[in-house]
Formats: sequence, C-alpha cells, structure tokens
Amino acid sequence: MDQPETGAAVAQAPLYPDVPNPDLLDRIPVTARLVVDVGCGTGALGAHYKRINPRARVFGIDAEPAAARIAATRLDRVALVDVEHTPLPFDLAGQVDCLIYGDVLEHMKDPWRVLATQRSWLAPGGVVLACVPNVEHWSLVLRLLQDRFDYEKDGLLDRQHLRWFSRRTMQQALTEAGLPPIDVASRVFDAEQGRAFVARITPTLRALKVDPQAYAGRALALQYVWRARREPVRTLHVLSTMLDPVGGVSQVRVVDPMRCLAADPTVRTQLWDGRVVPTLDPATPKILIFHRPALTGEAGLLMLRSVVSPDTVVVTEFDDHPDYIPVLQNREVFNFRGVHAVQTTTPQLAAVLRTQNPEVAVFPNGVRALPDVRNHARPGLTLFFGGLNREADWQPHIGVLNAAAAAAGERLRFTIVHDRALFDSLETPHKSFTPTCDYPAYMQLLSDSEISFMPLAENPFNRSKSDLKFIEAASCRVTALASPVVYAESITDGRTGVLFHGAEELRGKLLQMVANPSAVRAIGDAARAWVIEHRMLAYQMQDRVAWYWSLWERRRELHRALLSRVPELAA
Repeated sequence: MDQPETGAAVAQAPLYPDVPNPDLLDRIPVTARLVVDVGCGTGALGAHYKRINPRARVFGIDAEPAAARIAATRLDRVALVDVEHTPLPFDLAGQVDCLIYGDVLEHMKDPWRVLATQRSWLAPGGVVLACVPNVEHWSLVLRLLQDRFDYEKDGLLDRQHLRWFSRRTMQQALTEAGLPPIDVASRVFDAEQGRAFVARITPTLRALKVDPQAYAGRALALQYVWRARREPVRTLHVLSTMLDPVGGVSQVRVVDPMRCLAADPTVRTQLWDGRVVPTLDPATPKILIFHRPALTGEAGLLMLRSVVSPDTVVVTEFDDHPDYIPVLQNREVFNFRGVHAVQTTTPQLAAVLRTQNPEVAVFPNGVRALPDVRNHARPGLTLFFGGLNREADWQPHIGVLNAAAAAAGERLRFTIVHDRALFDSLETPHKSFTPTCDYPAYMQLLSDSEISFMPLAENPFNRSKSDLKFIEAASCRVTALASPVVYAESITDGRTGVLFHGAEELRGKLLQMVANPSAVRAIGDAARAWVIEHRMLAYQMQDRVAWYWSLWERRRELHRALLSRVPELAA
C-alpha cells in the first residue's frame, strides 16, 4: 500500500458496508485496462470488477487507514492519501479507462476542482462514473418541514457530507469540468413512500406552479449514477429478442453479453419482442438480434419484412446445428439467409451456417463474472449432471455409474437436475434431484459439486455443440469428467479436466477421482485458472462491438446481398 507523504492530512471516514454498488459495477466498461476507484473504501467494488475482468488493473485511493488496509489485499495498488491535498504516489496521466467516484464527491471541499484536475488522468475514450446523493430527495424535504434536519452516521445526512447536488447541479459540475454527461440513472429504494409524499403535497406543488410529475421524477431518486466522457459519444443501439429462459442458453447467449455490452458507454442495449421495432431515428446505428428464431414459411417472411431495411442490421444468434432441429426442417427456412448476418459459438457451426450466409462471426461462450468457490467443503465428492435432452448420451454409461456408486458408497454423491430418468436409474441412496430450475439455482447446485459429468455421444449434432458445460463447471472449480466429443478441444486431460473414451475408462477414472479428492481439487483449480485466462466474456466484447460497427458501416452492401438471397423480402 502506498503511504502518504510526511505531514499529509489524512481525513477520517467511517467504514461503509463491504459490498459493491451494483449500479456502478454494471457501468464499469468490461474492457477497461486500468480502473481507478477514488474513495475505494475496502475495495469491494474493485474486487468484484476483477471477477468480471481479471486482466484489468484496479487502483484504489482512500483516506481512511483501516479501509485502505483491507483494500490493499484486494486491489493491485492502493494509495492512502487525501486526493484534495496530497499528490498521488503513481502517475496516471492519460492512462485511466474508468475513473470512479462512488459516494465520495459530496465529502470533498472542492469536488469541482478535483473533477477538472483528474480529468487529465483519462485515457482516450475513458469514462468517469460518479454516484452522488440527491439533495432533492423527498425524505430531506420532509425532514425540513418537520424540523428534523439532523446529521447522522451515514446515508443522505451523513455528518461528513460537505457538498450537496441536485440532478441539475451535478450535470453542470461535470460539464464545467470538461466531462459532458453521457447518461444518468436514478437509484430509487422507497418509491411507494416517495409517491405517497408527493401525492400529499400535490396541492402545494400546483399552487407553486410546480408540475407534480416532474417533481416526483426529481424527488424519488436517493442517488444518481452518472457516466461522462471527455470526447463526444457516437452510440450504437443493440436490441435482442430472448427465448424463455430454459436451462442456461438465454442467460449465456443473451443476458450476460447484453449486460457486458451495456457497460460500454458507446452502446445502448434493450430486449425487444421481435415484432414491434422501437422507434429510432433511421440514422441511429442499430443492430437487431433474433435469438434462436424459427423464421419459416410466410410467417417468417412477414416477420422479417417488418424489421429488415437498408438502415437496420438484422442478425440471427444461433448455437446448435440447424439440420437436427425439427422446426427448421421446413422447406422455406429464413433463419440464416434471410438476415444480414449470423453470430454463433464454434467454428464448426460457423462453417455450417456460412453455406447459407457468408457473414458469420464466432463468439465462444464465456463467463461474465467468476462465481464464488463453494466446493470441497465436506468429505467425499458430489457428481453433478444437469443436461437437457441427454438421455442418449448417459444411457450407455449408467451401469458404470452404478458400479462406481456401489464401490464408493457414501464417498460418492449424485446431484441431478432436470433428468428424472437418470435420477431414477441411479442405484444409490446418496442422490438428490432438482427439477428444471432457473440459471442461478442451476449454477449454485453445480458449484456445490466437485465433478461435472459431461457425456456426449459421437454424432454430427453433438460435434457441433459448444464447450459451455465445461466453461460453467471450470469457472466454479468443478472438475469435468467428459467425453472427448467437443471437450477434447478445450480440456487438457488430467490437467484441466478428465476425459474418458469408453465405459471401462470411465469406471476407472471415476474411482480414481473418488480415491484422490485432492487431485480432483487441483484439476478444478487449474480449470478455473484456464477460464480466467481464456474465456471471460470481457475478453471478446471489443471484437463484438467492432463487428457490430462493421456491420452498420457495411449495411447497404449487406442489404443488397440479403435481397439477392431472398428477393421475396423486397415485396
């Protein structure tokens, strides 16, 4: 930890709750190389961000020694200084991709000067995030009316608050510092009480010629979260449909990537219903994504006609081999040739899809944020299975699983999600079953296990699948016990997972794992490290945004090619 210069003033501040502000966390660009958290406290925000982007360096600055000592165990560097009075021990000019002021500007004597000075720290394209309490919050007005404006330990009336900002005055402060705001989000925690207060004083507001609805918009926010940049922002709008969340496909292929994209200050994201396109100016750069659609026959054409235009890029997101999906065996399928471009998960699938559309990009499945490590906390091992429609893959191995269960006894437990037939076929009392569940529950059950069983039979459909199950397991430090189909391309046998080529090899390797839990844990550690190095979603976002911008710049060319493939769309 970097100590202050001799004689530097170190202000004392209370330790705030050791949790990150989620509205700040979601706005830190996932591609940032250097993040500086001014007033970092215990470093909780930076520590959680490093689970999203482990490659980033996160520096913290705080004036409270106890908090800074904790932050120093979590962040790359921490300076124990008062930024208003003490030069920093590291030179940041032109290097910072994200500069954060989380509930700290209101504690400064001259926050306007700090913003103007530290603006020079930003790298080209760098963003400033600031969370600031709202002086117009309805509870402060109520306290004033009731003569209860008393300072407290924390919150809006924190006794160490020196400055107060409304939405208008904070916007002015950022603009005058050379940081024109990009956007602002309201943090509202007590909306029902706030609306009730506004309703009670509405006659007075009208008598004062104050619009009650406009006042409510200003009074409900407890805090505002601002984003600002030095440079003007050209914004790309990305809109996506989403299948009902069954299994993890919607979470992994839509929710998590859209959340990462939204952290980019140049991107706006939105889920849409696939039918009514939100009203946007024709000149607005926009990408519309269909998630695993079934655009077949006249109905498919009708839907595409409603959205396809020379000024709107339409993309299909698809991650399975279409030749083995019954609904797509219609003679007139427009999923791929009827859109401007396609995005998928593997080179094998890309080769299949390019036969229908030459514009295909591959974005492998990845992890948005590293989950907590929860396993290896009790004796024995738990084997997890959570596949959908995988009966043909596990049935050849059920005899081996039962033999291993009999040999291992209570040292081998089984956690089965969704597949009741597999659960019923296991001849052991040491098993538990969970019906199809949401993705967080699925990941919690997985992270409580030590082994993830991932058999895939050899066939063309399976060969085109992604290694998602391995990525999910490895991120949780769960060791994959997998077939070579698909997984041999990602797993190093015996180092980042365990591969089996047949029933006898499966039996031997599973019993070896039961006999040596420490080796299983070591493989799980190595697998998690591999994911950290290679398969975080953060690492592909720059390429994804660049591809979307490329599609937009080439939209007229792509549209001509689309109409040549499907002239019916011109009708």
